[in-house]
Amino acid sequence: MSRASPHLLLLVSLLLLCAAAGAATATPAAVPTFREAPHFTNSASARCPPPLPPTSGPDAACSPNAAVHVAMTLDASYLRGTMAAVLSVLRHASCPESVHFHFLAAAGSPSTTSDLAAALRGSFPSLAFRVYPFDESRVAGLISASIRGALDRPLNYARSYLASTLPPCVRRVVYLDSDVILTDDVAALAATPLPEGTAVAAPEYCGANFTSYFTPGFWASPALSSTFQGRRACYFNTGVMVLDLPRWRQAGYTAQIEGWMQLQKRVRIYELGSLPPFLLVFAGRIAAVDHRWNQHGLGGDNYRGLCRGLHAGPVSLLHWSGKGKPWDRLDAGRPCPLDAVWAKYDLLRPDAGIDSL
Repeated sequence: MSRASPHLLLLVSLLLLCAAAGAATATPAAVPTFREAPHFTNSASARCPPPLPPTSGPDAACSPNAAVHVAMTLDASYLRGTMAAVLSVLRHASCPESVHFHFLAAAGSPSTTSDLAAALRGSFPSLAFRVYPFDESRVAGLISASIRGALDRPLNYARSYLASTLPPCVRRVVYLDSDVILTDDVAALAATPLPEGTAVAAPEYCGANFTSYFTPGFWASPALSSTFQGRRACYFNTGVMVLDLPRWRQAGYTAQIEGWMQLQKRVRIYELGSLPPFLLVFAGRIAAVDHRWNQHGLGGDNYRGLCRGLHAGPVSLLHWSGKGKPWDRLDAGRPCPLDAVWAKYDLLRPDAGIDSL
């Protein structure tokens, strides 16, 4: 076996030292400056409660004037999407001044969290919101590698911890991914009836191939596949949900989700991030929501992110789930046709005519 040249070894050592030094001095990317959004007021004909104060304090969430609670995650990578989603909620709400937002942000960097909160306040001076630090170590050890790296981010699992993060006074919350745009009143979604004992409502897609969300080994095991026995288990997308938090806490659903994730660490039973544990716990046990509230898949698949069109039927919410995000495609000069809808709400670009929507 030939020995490596001393010069080559020296070069490799220098490269490693430079890489280590770069990692040690790396700083988080600066939060971009977004323009201020238009201010939307409560409709006089909608019997709205009084407007919420523009606060981010811990007591604001318990105000009886909060007509709708909305929960989202907050991080630098998806901040541009979050800004557009918030703007779309306010633009189409009948009582925009009575919507309270709850944002879960990674707790690792307080300075970054404060920068994200400042960006929100800069674009939405009157917004009622609170940012909750989410301890990513709580779930990081439970995550198994999936088919796409973005799905493995601990913050992607924060939706499983809303019941233990939000204050007990918040009983019902609408959870939204950061890559959505609403074109209808969020209050209509929040008012979805939840039958007794049901904690989750979401659009179901019973025509999807449900077996594809789990490995052949899962279906070959009677002990595992019997999980769905007696349930009309259908696929649903966890990017748009209505959650009853007291019922969630009472049933201990977070622990059930974590239990399936622990099993996945020992035996490979699925491939797709945070979705399968939700399906294992809730598929066949949720309240169905009209498909208009999640026109999902606009980001294409998890590999190439190709353009896709809308499903047949009316639209109340567009969802760019999948690899392709509209802000990336717009910046690259290769937008899909529906990305033009998202661009109307993009607060990083000049005003694209939001008032015309």
